[in-house]
Amino acid sequence: MNRFLTSTAAFALCLTAAPAFADMEAALAFLDEEIERSALTREEQEAEMQWFIDAAEPFQGMEITVVSETITTHEYEANVLAPAFSAITGIQVTHDLIGEGDVVEKLQTQMQTGENIYDAYINDSDLIGTHWRYQQARNLTDWMAGEGASVTNPNLNLDDFIGLQFTTGPDGKLYQLPDQQFANLYWFRYDMFTDEKNMADFEAEYGYPLGVPVNWSAYEDIAAFFTGRDLSHMGIEGEIFGHMDYGKKDPSLGWRFTDAWMSMAGMGDVGEPNGLPVDEWGIRVNENSQPVGSCVARGGATNSPAAVYAIEKYVEWLTNYAPPAAAGMTFSESGPIPAQGNVAQQMFWYTAFTADMVGDGAAAVLDEDGMPLWRMAPSPHGVYWEEGMKVGYQDAGSWTLMESTPVDRAQAAWLYAQFVTSMTVDVEKSHAGLTFIRESTINHDSFTERAPALGGLVEFYRSPARTQWSPTGTNIPDYPRLAQLWWQNIGDASSGAKSAQEALDSLCEQQEQVLERLERAGVQGDLGPVLNEEQDPSYWLEQPGSPKPALENEDEEPMTVSYDELIQSWQ
Repeated sequence: MNRFLTSTAAFALCLTAAPAFADMEAALAFLDEEIERSALTREEQEAEMQWFIDAAEPFQGMEITVVSETITTHEYEANVLAPAFSAITGIQVTHDLIGEGDVVEKLQTQMQTGENIYDAYINDSDLIGTHWRYQQARNLTDWMAGEGASVTNPNLNLDDFIGLQFTTGPDGKLYQLPDQQFANLYWFRYDMFTDEKNMADFEAEYGYPLGVPVNWSAYEDIAAFFTGRDLSHMGIEGEIFGHMDYGKKDPSLGWRFTDAWMSMAGMGDVGEPNGLPVDEWGIRVNENSQPVGSCVARGGATNSPAAVYAIEKYVEWLTNYAPPAAAGMTFSESGPIPAQGNVAQQMFWYTAFTADMVGDGAAAVLDEDGMPLWRMAPSPHGVYWEEGMKVGYQDAGSWTLMESTPVDRAQAAWLYAQFVTSMTVDVEKSHAGLTFIRESTINHDSFTERAPALGGLVEFYRSPARTQWSPTGTNIPDYPRLAQLWWQNIGDASSGAKSAQEALDSLCEQQEQVLERLERAGVQGDLGPVLNEEQDPSYWLEQPGSPKPALENEDEEPMTVSYDELIQSWQ
């Protein structure tokens, strides 16, 4: 059982004795029972709790409701931090946990109707382009200097957050405050890769060392090598697969590709945190950050040769190297499969699953001492990828205050948002969910001690490499409307109903229809789309950058690297 679940029972006893309104006694009980590890000294923790008590005084007795998706980090917030905050401040918080798609739907409804459904949302920073253009989310930069000044923690320490570049608009204003982050990395069985027989057999067959694949050609060779391989010499029984993925026509299939699969293939332009002028969705913007096209005929890349290559490789690997059931799985159904012990590697693996990989249900991928037999590393990139491009996705679930929320309720919710991201609680919260947002937490001694049990997660977040992983950027003017197009069209390619080219032609056309409607409606003003005139695709394919013309040979020289050397280079 997670430590936070056991400690909650003890802390609950303190809450039952706590007064109905803000009180330092409840804060001290919380610190004693729950906060074993913190980036702050005990004296600093108590000072921060006193600030929350004082700032919350005008809102005592108020009831607020906030919402987030259901992941371990948010369960910790809802089950431990929300009741603690209520006892300490006198503000009664209901922290709802619902599906990620449902969070976006509620947010979209509030944007469309102006009805205050929730007082604050933890929604992905993927919506930064939406929030910046529609101006329906409070600009936190101005908020903290204006209406939110009296309820902004002087110890918030924005410089300590590692993901603010993801939640800042092109206007330089902060629109969301990161609450949790996790990356999409390569996952592999270190024990299988370092087994002497496997290493010798692989090099004999392919002519280069078995190791972490740097590019997709090497990944494909490794997938072929392990699929169906007899590993009984390692004591591993059952059928082995060299790849894991999912393919069911479901909203989660869209995340599979908008979450940077196309940039890993090399579809977009160079640039961090996202490619410019063409991003990882294939949408091009002009010098004013206005979307101008998605199809190659308008300068986009959603149906470009690099995008087709990305989808064809996805379908090929899912068909040839993954468990047969994977094609009918969703994101959540496929997530636990590698922990069962018969998958050698996975290109597309969210570090949010780390807690599950070291838990009670992961015995097949832990050694006798409970240490991981697996590791995580940077994802390999496709043949169209160039140095300077992003190489993966990083989720940044972030606090968002809508303009339609009354000021006093937004102020109370802002206090809660700061409480659950505060330096007092963040180290403890990060041990529960392993989704880092603060530099001080990543570098805390407790994570130095725990790092060997987390398979490279701490090393990755302490390395400069992490900046190459980023969420969806500001090229996307309306995330809810555009995101739903992806899973429907990619699902057609995944099922074989359409070829990759046919599915992507349909996708880019539908994206442009949305862009065209936004342009006609004028709801985003000077920030909204202004579509380019269509031209022969050859015009854009001959220009430098993305969209890129088809390569004569899409099978590049395979390359691997030793995991241990990779980790040393990070340090």
